[in-house]
Amino acid sequence: VGQTAGYFLGNVLFLALESASFCNKYLRFQPQPQGIVTLSDFLFFWGAVFLITTTLVALLKKENKELTPTKEETKGITDTYRLLFSIIKMPAVLTFCLLILTAKVGFSAADAVTGLKLVEEGVPKEHLALLAVPMVPLQIILPLIISKYTAGPQPLNTFYKAMPFRLLLGLEFAFLVWWTPKVKHEGGFPVYYYVVVLLSYALHQITLYSMYVAIMAFNAKVSDPLIGGTYMTLLNTVSNLGGNWPSTVALWLAVFLYLQRILNASTSASLFQLCTKAGGSCVTTLDGYYVESVICVILGFGWWFLLGPKFKKLQDEGQTSWKCKRTN
Repeated sequence: VGQTAGYFLGNVLFLALESASFCNKYLRFQPQPQGIVTLSDFLFFWGAVFLITTTLVALLKKENKELTPTKEETKGITDTYRLLFSIIKMPAVLTFCLLILTAKVGFSAADAVTGLKLVEEGVPKEHLALLAVPMVPLQIILPLIISKYTAGPQPLNTFYKAMPFRLLLGLEFAFLVWWTPKVKHEGGFPVYYYVVVLLSYALHQITLYSMYVAIMAFNAKVSDPLIGGTYMTLLNTVSNLGGNWPSTVALWLAVFLYLQRILNASTSASLFQLCTKAGGSCVTTLDGYYVESVICVILGFGWWFLLGPKFKKLQDEGQTSWKCKRTN
């Protein structure tokens, strides 16, 4: 709930209030060239809120000194990092890390590039942000529903079952980007277009949260209780990294694969600028987004067929495979 609220305030609310067109259309009586807030104003306000709230917590929150702290496995930073390295070297944990670091490659194009392509095709970014508003109740309810299926001894089954549907949605997103300029008119986009985008996003959220909750449940299940916080932080960090690095590479490849044919330009280094100055134009012969989407889906299904069963077998490992060696 906290992450959902934070995303709404930091992304949806900001994009809406920063957009001059949105503010002029819905919030103002007289049009203005700028939105109600700017990025600097927004950051300053929430920075002040952060400082005030943390200061109040430091001054008003008191520690309960009557509670006896439980014995911990680590005593300091050095011991903690030694413990982390010992955890990573365990065969079960190492296998999990290698698999989860590659599991989300198939979703990278759909997750990282689709929104940018829709904006490039003319969809206002504030409209895309507002489409996230109906998703807030769904994002709150989904973990409660999915947790019923991940609370058992095999939470990764949900991850495995949701993966092919999320991969297919990557192709659906590519079709959506291709379809976008065909339904655009002078006044913008028709209502049914936004309905299709909203339904696509809702289906994507269902598959995304199914995999996310399953991984969180598995990490909680295998974490050593004696050092549960450190253990879970490590596994969750690796899981997050497994989703972030493919998105970064996908953004880079989207530019690299964007092939253009330059008309009426010289062969010097600054082809695009020379072409524009000479009155020429650029014609897109191959959009790297579509190439990347297909490649990512193929890689994703390859992972699902070849490595997915091995990933599921990790939940059959005994508790001893995940427990750390105790220090005397």
